[in-house]
Amino acid sequence: MINSNLFHELEKIVDAAEETFLVFSQSIPSQDLGFVDPKAATLELELAGKNLSILQSPTLLASNRKGGTTGAGQPLLAAASPDNVFFRKGIIKSSSTVIELGCGVSGIVGLALAHRVSRYLATDQEYVSKFLKQNWDNNIVTQDISKHRVSKKKKRPQASDPGNTSNLRFLALDWETDSVHSLPVLVDGADKAEELVIDAVIACDCIYNESLIAPFVRTCADLCQLGNGARSDVLTYCIVAQQLRSPGVFEAWLDAFMDLFMVWRIPDALLSDGLKGGSGYVVHAGVLKLELE
Repeated sequence: MINSNLFHELEKIVDAAEETFLVFSQSIPSQDLGFVDPKAATLELELAGKNLSILQSPTLLASNRKGGTTGAGQPLLAAASPDNVFFRKGIIKSSSTVIELGCGVSGIVGLALAHRVSRYLATDQEYVSKFLKQNWDNNIVTQDISKHRVSKKKKRPQASDPGNTSNLRFLALDWETDSVHSLPVLVDGADKAEELVIDAVIACDCIYNESLIAPFVRTCADLCQLGNGARSDVLTYCIVAQQLRSPGVFEAWLDAFMDLFMVWRIPDALLSDGLKGGSGYVVHAGVLKLELE
C-alpha cells in the first residue's frame, strides 16, 4: 500500500508517448546541457542557505568516455533543496535511508540532504571519487569515501569502517557491470545486503544516453526490491529528476521505467520555481509494481 498522501493527489501516467508530448510541448530554455559553467574549475553555489565551493573537471565534462559524465555538470539544485515536496509529504524523513544514483563529482545532492536523513549513500563510477572526496572535504567536516566497490561477484560484503559515524557515504557502482545485491552492509545490525532497507532512490539528471536506459532502470528496480524481505509495511520510492533534452531518449526511458514501475509526474503546484514547467526540468516518482502486488 502506498503510504504517502502525495500520490493520491497525482494522476498516474499511463502512456509514455502522451507524457513525452506533454512535457516537450512546453517552452524549454537552452541550458548548455545543464552545466553551470563547464569551463570553470571551481563553482561557488548557494544551496539551502549554505555557500558551497564545488570543484569540477572541465576535461571530464568535455570527455566522450564510454561511462559518460553523469552528474558532473549542473546538479538539479531545486531537487536537492531540503524543503522539497518529498520531505513535505513524508516520503523522505529523518529516519530514511536514501541511495543516489549518478552523484557525480560534485556530490551536491548528498551535501544538501544527508544531514536531514538517517543514512545517505551516494553512488557513481569509481572515477568520480577523487573530485567527490575533495568536494566533501571542502564543504563538510566528516564523510566516508568507502574503499568498497559494488561487485558483480556474489561475495559476502564487508562492513564499512565502524569508526566513522558520518551518514554520508560513497560507493562505486556501475549500472552495466555491478550487482546491487553485493552492496556493502551499511545499515547497523544488517547481516546481509538483502537486509539493507532503502526508503528512496534518487537520480538527478542521469538520463541522457539511450544505451544506459536499460541498465539504469534495472538498477533502480533492483535497489527498490532489495529491502523487500526486510519489511512489508513501507515502499521504496524512486525519484527521477532530469533535464529535458531529447524526446526520443526521454520516451525510451519512460517506456522502460513504466514496464517495472507505476509512475507519476510531480506537478508544478508541488515544485519549486526551478523545476516548474518552462524550466527545462521534470520530476517523476515511481513505485515498483512488484511492491504493490
